[in-house]
Amino acid sequence: MRALVVHHDIDMADQETASLRRRGIEVEQCWGPEYHSCPVMRGEPCAAAERADVLVYDVLATGESDGGRSLVDGLRDLYPDKPVVLTASGMELDWVETEGPHRVVPLVGVPTGERLAEAIELATSDASPRPTI
Repeated sequence: MRALVVHHDIDMADQETASLRRRGIEVEQCWGPEYHSCPVMRGEPCAAAERADVLVYDVLATGESDGGRSLVDGLRDLYPDKPVVLTASGMELDWVETEGPHRVVPLVGVPTGERLAEAIELATSDASPRPTI
């Protein structure tokens, strides 16, 4: 399995990546639209997202005032069948859809290796709706 990890905090991204690699998951990292020009934010496909089997995004990766909603909507529009795990340390994600075309698996709180692996397993399973972890 291949995961794309997008996180605004490079240290946290490194921790998530190391944890996933220990579990045998290939990982590609990106700092996200806050630091780079992001094709998803322009409604265009992303090569890194296309290579991934699951997308792991930090809700703050956009740096936008909408709390990540525009990025998640863009991901879901471009990749409706690709599983998405949305991490959010210390934030409630009352706008996140866990059913329907924009569904994600929200991981609220500290994304420990075990919790992240559990969220990815849930996201890549056929389980629907996708509850908050």
